[in-house]
Amino acid sequence: MAPSIPLKARIQLCLFSFITNRAIGHDDTVNRRLLAFFEPLVPADPKPKSGVCSTDVIIDSTRDLFVRIFVPSMNEEKAEKLPLVVYFHGGGFAFGSPHLVSYDDWGRRMCSGLRAVIASVNYRRSPEHRCPAPYDDGVDVLRFFDSGGLGSVDILSGLDVDLGSCFLAGDTAGGNIVHHVARRWAATINIKGAIPITPMFGGEERTDGDIQNQNLPVLTTERMDWYWKVFLPEGANRNHGCAHPFGTTTKLEERFPPVLVAAAGYDILRDWQLKYYEWLNGMKHNVRLALYPDSFHGFYLFTKGENWMKLVDEMKTFIDEHKSSKIKAPNF
Repeated sequence: MAPSIPLKARIQLCLFSFITNRAIGHDDTVNRRLLAFFEPLVPADPKPKSGVCSTDVIIDSTRDLFVRIFVPSMNEEKAEKLPLVVYFHGGGFAFGSPHLVSYDDWGRRMCSGLRAVIASVNYRRSPEHRCPAPYDDGVDVLRFFDSGGLGSVDILSGLDVDLGSCFLAGDTAGGNIVHHVARRWAATINIKGAIPITPMFGGEERTDGDIQNQNLPVLTTERMDWYWKVFLPEGANRNHGCAHPFGTTTKLEERFPPVLVAAAGYDILRDWQLKYYEWLNGMKHNVRLALYPDSFHGFYLFTKGENWMKLVDEMKTFIDEHKSSKIKAPNF
């Protein structure tokens, strides 16, 4: 069986696959300018649009490390404490950006639905920058916030941003980054929660999900293998710890945050997402699973259908439950 993908979404997915195939050179280089013909880059907009305004904040111009900040419109009659969600976009570590119209739109929808400040991270991408470059960038973004970096952001002026309620979230490759940044950061300061959405994990094993969903117009086994090939350290296979963190002897840091794992039924990564959940659950870690059995990889980037709204509702419930938890808060 195949998922019910709206015609417009199916055309977009097929077109994206077609263009990215041609953007990848025989020497494993990437021509990202080709993607601009498929999906344009959009500027931040400090004026409210659909109840959300945005701005870009540069953290390190030498590596094009910045965050796009999304802020919801406020009800002047009711003061709100807004949690902070640090978000890592998908794209197989090689593609994607907060500037893309799809991720700008997704950032706005999350911001509005979660009633949170979203900081969408533009991290370094492969093959130019291999593992652990995006993990390093994620940690540096948290250090930037830790040092008071949000204090000079104009659109946050006068808002009560609860920097003690900080969450990490991300989709596909960004979900992988969430795990590894949370592991590093948990060694010193607690994050209140981690939300990997259809996270990109893998291994040398070929799972049922690999086989059953390899012909969908989203991801293929060949493409996934290439993503890992140009991201992992030279000579490493897919059982490397960055791709495959499920080792039986692997232990999580004591202060690793609670986790909400979102998985899609028609996803080539489905079984790896479930393995990640089962691994955390087997260690008696605070983890829950949000499974969307009739959804495909990247479903939340398409506004048609109810599952993206269900996902935002699940995220909001998780954030509301943990933002006031008694675990030690970051001392931003």
